Amino acid sequence: MAASLFILGGARSGKSRFAVSGLAARARVTYIATAQAGDADMAARIARHQAERSPHWGTVEAPYDLVPQLGRALATADTVVVDCLTVWVANLMLRGDADETILKDADAVAELAAAPHVELRLVSNEAGLGVHPPTADGLRFRDVLGLVNQRVAAASSRVVLMVAGLPHMLKDTPPGSPFDAPSHEAP
Repeated sequence: MAASLFILGGARSGKSRFAVSGLAARARVTYIATAQAGDADMAARIARHQAERSPHWGTVEAPYDLVPQLGRALATADTVVVDCLTVWVANLMLRGDADETILKDADAVAELAAAPHVELRLVSNEAGLGVHPPTADGLRFRDVLGLVNQRVAAASSRVVLMVAGLPHMLKDTPPGSPFDAPSHEAP
């Protein structure tokens, strides 16, 4: 059984670079991108991320339909990179999806991360370490993203926190271990 790696960190912490590090340029990699170029800053970020990955890898744009796209990619690639859950959650919230719907989709992502048939690397921001959001929308986003991250972290076999470009292993459970995918149910 393959392993899943969940990479968390703040903005510009090196998450995306770490997610693609060590992958062969000619490997069968599918990169699932959730961002859309809505402004010049996001377009520049997307261009930077594209430059960091091999032109031989496949790219799938999934700003909303991550679950079915991830399922298809896991069936056809040797490695799948999802970058990133933060933007995906923001997209769903901006579209008007209810928290329960987003968390149901997150459960589906976590289920795929719990027992992938190929290597899976997922990226997300750790938004709970910063300043308390001053708006209701900001609070909602932080809270929903935190719950999504908890679900995916619980299901992933490995979890890394990136700080200033340095990886810090938070969880390293061998695939198939009885502790491989703990429940994400609230106590």
